[in-house]
Amino acid sequence: MEDPIVADQPADILTEARRAIEAMLLVASEPTEEHLLAQVVELPPETVRGICVDLAAAYEADRRGFQLVEVAGGWRYQTHPDVHPYVERYAMEGLPNRLSSAALETLAIVAYKQPISRIQVGAIRGVNADGVLKTLEQRGYIAEVGRDNGPGQATLFGTTDFFLERLELAAIDDLPPLGDFIPSADVLEAMEQTLRIESEPAGNGDGDNDSDNDGDAESQGVVTDDDTADAADEILDLREQQGTPDDRYS
Repeated sequence: MEDPIVADQPADILTEARRAIEAMLLVASEPTEEHLLAQVVELPPETVRGICVDLAAAYEADRRGFQLVEVAGGWRYQTHPDVHPYVERYAMEGLPNRLSSAALETLAIVAYKQPISRIQVGAIRGVNADGVLKTLEQRGYIAEVGRDNGPGQATLFGTTDFFLERLELAAIDDLPPLGDFIPSADVLEAMEQTLRIESEPAGNGDGDNDSDNDGDAESQGVVTDDDTADAADEILDLREQQGTPDDRYS
């Protein structure tokens, strides 16, 4: 059903505005905000929004291979999720290099902790992150968003509208909560039990076990208390045979 705000405009003006909005969004390289479209077609932003909503509904009803969606504060055309396997197959050749696991990890840190400095990112990852941050900045996923008030006024980074566009998010608040990725207490306890190294069972204190342990120690060349006592006795015997220092030099 057509939006009442859109219906208030003359039919010929609306038809021309729809065609113009379709053309502009088709050639746009990034999501286009409603107020910019409204300025070009000389209609109120509310009317332009109604046109975009109607167009998106019409494409969906016709089961088109593309969609008109609202992302990153604007409107853009994109392929329909139902046909992604065909698009991926078509675009398999000549795809740009994918982000490495280190880059994805760094991007996630920036997304959830922004604004954040290079040193803070490196502290979380445990490695120097300068190279990865530079790559993400060159590809347009992050950008400088300010300076830290502390000593040195370190550069602070945050995600860009391009990042939101790639993830098909309207705002950074639409990121899934970190709690969804943290294992429950039961899972953590089970992991701890699995990874725990159990100590060897202690002896029961029987004499036989003690003698066996002594034998094992001797066979492995381990010095026992008995060996130490024997060595002390030999030293005392030598001293008695040679005399004390006073006897030898008197």
